Amino acid sequence: MRVTNALKSTNRGAMALLAVFLCMAVFPSLIAPYSPSERSMPYQAPGPEHILGTTNMGNDILSELIYGARISLLVGFASALLATGIGLAVGLTAGYFRGALDEVLMAFTDVVLIIPKIPLIIILAAFLRPGVGILILVLGALSWESIARVVRSKTLQVRETGFVMSARCMGFPPLRIMASDIVPNIVHVVLPKFMLATAAAMISEASLSFLGLGDPSMESWGAMVSSAFTKGGFIREMWWWYLPPGICITLCVLSVAAIGFAFEAGEDTTVKVE
Repeated sequence: MRVTNALKSTNRGAMALLAVFLCMAVFPSLIAPYSPSERSMPYQAPGPEHILGTTNMGNDILSELIYGARISLLVGFASALLATGIGLAVGLTAGYFRGALDEVLMAFTDVVLIIPKIPLIIILAAFLRPGVGILILVLGALSWESIARVVRSKTLQVRETGFVMSARCMGFPPLRIMASDIVPNIVHVVLPKFMLATAAAMISEASLSFLGLGDPSMESWGAMVSSAFTKGGFIREMWWWYLPPGICITLCVLSVAAIGFAFEAGEDTTVKVE
């Protein structure tokens, strides 16, 4: 009982924290004290007018922090959504049809699984035109293999249940059976994977932006840390420039991961008949 209560309390706190970051991402102009184009004196320390000071260009750091949530969360959730879609399609197809198709798809999944992702992402980001769309595509296309394996395992279990076998005997097409009978019974394992994929994508985006391989026209939390590092923030010991985005990355990733773990710990394994 104590473990259950602790999980519920952690889940509520993580969801509240994630809700704050989502509000920052969706309504930045309503929360930020300044627009991204407004400038004042550069390298200002925190004060009444600028709570977190200003950058080398005179931009308000707090406003950049709020606007930066949009790109970080967009890349995280969009990449995870793409990875979940690919993993769900591959896992369902392999688990339902089995046989040679299953072997081919799982062999391809194993190949993707052993690819060193971060070096490959760095190479692709360096040679391709930097942009949010490319970053989402690359991160999503290289993060689906674990989802596919879990979905395949659960699909193999649900496939042998009586209501699925009855639907097959009645002549229902495979797509309808997978959509109406199998997917509702594996959502409880897909949701935790989606949340963990979101957290991993946010970390990857922050790492790439710090290395200068993100979209230079879009400000994210990782790009803020990179700017502080390359434009005098570290040398001037301006902790209010590089520390807040680092804290936001950490808290956002922890909240997303905590929600994923809470989903996983409280998953309902009961098979539902549609």
